[in-house]
Amino acid sequence: MIDKEKIAKENILREGSEPEGKSVRGYDFNKGVNYPKIIESFSTTGYQASGFYRAKEIIQKMIDEKATIFLGYTSSMVSSGLREVFRYLAEHKKVNSMITTGGGVEEDIIKCLGDFILGDFRASGKELREKAINRIGNIFVPNSRYIKFEEFVLPVLKELHEEHKKSGKPVLPSELVWKLGEKINNKDSIYYWAWKNKIKVFCPTIMDGSLGDMIYFFKYQKGNENFVIDVAEDTKNLNDSTIGLEKSGVIILGSGVVKHSILNAHLYRDGADYAVYINNNQEFDGSDAGATPDEAVSWGKIRTDGISEKVFGDATILFPLLVAETFAKAPEN
Repeated sequence: MIDKEKIAKENILREGSEPEGKSVRGYDFNKGVNYPKIIESFSTTGYQASGFYRAKEIIQKMIDEKATIFLGYTSSMVSSGLREVFRYLAEHKKVNSMITTGGGVEEDIIKCLGDFILGDFRASGKELREKAINRIGNIFVPNSRYIKFEEFVLPVLKELHEEHKKSGKPVLPSELVWKLGEKINNKDSIYYWAWKNKIKVFCPTIMDGSLGDMIYFFKYQKGNENFVIDVAEDTKNLNDSTIGLEKSGVIILGSGVVKHSILNAHLYRDGADYAVYINNNQEFDGSDAGATPDEAVSWGKIRTDGISEKVFGDATILFPLLVAETFAKAPEN
């Protein structure tokens, strides 16, 4: 007769080997509120808290080893208060290159012309449309901001076009970003500091969003029909900028074309040494957006001996904490 109890116990309660590693333990609030210690406790908390702590350690290695740091972020990040974090990094020369989308450029400039307003995810699209208010998640942008942006940007495009007609060369997206930063002349701007500190800003999707609309309208004006922006040359410049680096680190917030552009550029140096991703994308559909750092290793975008971490979560919460624990503690360059 089968001894079912014995078999069940053998299967459920069988002895195994002890795993190596730290004990899982969170913060003890009996010790009071100590924010540095709370962050330190993330290392043994588990789940994304421990991923966050490893990301912090990787960024610190980038800083300590004086790696060339490529920071990528989507336009929605600039829509949010992360814009001020990026501005800080550019102002204090904490990163070497910035890669974003057309929206990630224009929204920084637009914020110099008028504030974005905290709204509601559940606001009626129909009602907002009737009031000429655009919604980015729970952030409201009155259409008047874009009218001011048009008034600002068209003369800048004209000046840049006149400069380049003399040389016969097309405009580069990175040149346009610097020119916008120079002309806005506002210390709240990411790109004012990027221009001032000569931090390259690459924008592979310069025609995306309102900035692309302005370029579209600009080309209709007499004398501007031959205005050309050379994305290919700037892509070459981004790719070339990785070759020969002693150490290279990438920090990518969000995904899409920004993520792919930075990682693809690192193919040309056989991969980045350090990589930190923050996004919520999954890899089940095979997209680059959800691809893990280990997939990037298979392509040569991250080195086989490189160190990397993907943290699943909202960058508006996680990135300010990472900056507080790393860049903001580092001495000025």
